[in-house]
Amino acid sequence: MLPVYDIATSQGQADYQARLTRLKSTASAFSEQAQLVSAILQDVQQHGDDAIVKYMRKWTDPDFTADRIKVSAAELDAAEKQLPGDLRSAIERSIENVRQYQQHAMPKSMETVTINGAELGMRFTPMASAGMCVPGGAAVLFSTLIMLAVPAMVAGIDPQNISVINPPPTRIGDEPAGDISPIVLGTCKMLGIENVYRIGGAQAVAALAYGTQSVKPIDIIAGPGNVFVQLAKAQVAGVCGTDGGFYGPSEIVTVADESADPGYVASDLIAQAEHNPGKCFLVSWSRDVIDAIGKEVQSQMAKRTRSEFIQKALDTESCAVLTKDVDQAIEVSNTIAAEHVNLAVKDVDGLFERITNGGEFFLGHQTPVAAGDYYAGPSHCLPTGTTARFTSGISVYTFLKRSGTVCYRNGMSQQTIDDIALLAKAEGLDAHANSASIRGE
Repeated sequence: MLPVYDIATSQGQADYQARLTRLKSTASAFSEQAQLVSAILQDVQQHGDDAIVKYMRKWTDPDFTADRIKVSAAELDAAEKQLPGDLRSAIERSIENVRQYQQHAMPKSMETVTINGAELGMRFTPMASAGMCVPGGAAVLFSTLIMLAVPAMVAGIDPQNISVINPPPTRIGDEPAGDISPIVLGTCKMLGIENVYRIGGAQAVAALAYGTQSVKPIDIIAGPGNVFVQLAKAQVAGVCGTDGGFYGPSEIVTVADESADPGYVASDLIAQAEHNPGKCFLVSWSRDVIDAIGKEVQSQMAKRTRSEFIQKALDTESCAVLTKDVDQAIEVSNTIAAEHVNLAVKDVDGLFERITNGGEFFLGHQTPVAAGDYYAGPSHCLPTGTTARFTSGISVYTFLKRSGTVCYRNGMSQQTIDDIALLAKAEGLDAHANSASIRGE
């Protein structure tokens, strides 16, 4: 059941704050998980494939071997051929929607502006290579591959220089070892991606950053994953680039009023809860609205195949927040700064202007979050753990470098030379001063 916290009461406020603290803790760089990640990164840097095999055997498959790290070309070919025609067509349409949106968002190098004789500009150039973190586990997230690879390709990265890490399912007990979904592999082939590795976790991030006998090092790592993947990305920043975000367990905030359809809102909350873990927050200033949506959640949840995961997420990671009015609801939404923000209210435009923190916004109860997950165009790889306060989701911008340009085509004026020399000398850097002064002699 989705617990309801009335934050006008001291107990409700305390319970809400506890949920908020739990949400923020997923991005901690000082946890025991962070220390474990540091050790894994060092191990992979020093021992390459041997370290990868060790950790894959420990957490994924006790019989994992080095020759399984890279997916063969034959496996990619076979997987593409196995794709059902209707699914392939839907994937093609999804790819095209994302491509068109990212092309629309693609920045152009700006026209130069002349300031005191200097022609000044900015140009955008793609990074040479990229590594994509595609989560494995129980769900088959080929959609994440699309949402990462297509923006990179639109930015100008050759798919031959895109690497994908995607682990097989974790082996439990004596059950046979699983493998990467053929849908993921087939989608890689459709996109022209050949460097696909059946590894995951912090060890896979380390392999992309440092390179191993089997894994090519890349220039930027991007994508979602569990806390170990996200902490690993943060710790290799500087060895290579990263997306700059913390894209962890899925989450949603829905702000709802009396105009919202309880069934629609409930379906969006449940959709995020099934991620295992998912974090769902319903915010309203009407107890009647919360109760109606909560009733729908219970009714729909029983019909879902992953109801066990959904129930756990609702019980331990989620809540409904009853506020005194719309202003407090906006404050709560901005504080949670969720990955997905769904505005199921009558005055969508008014609230959208005032809610500034969110990875992606879904406007009106006719707009399901699943449209963004699979199809609409913006990437579904988004900041979590309240980090949407200061960072953004994956887009074509993630894979572009921006460089300023300066050109004194006709030389610098004497005033410019004198000013530069004066400023440099004030910092005690006479060689800098001379490099300007010599051009006036």
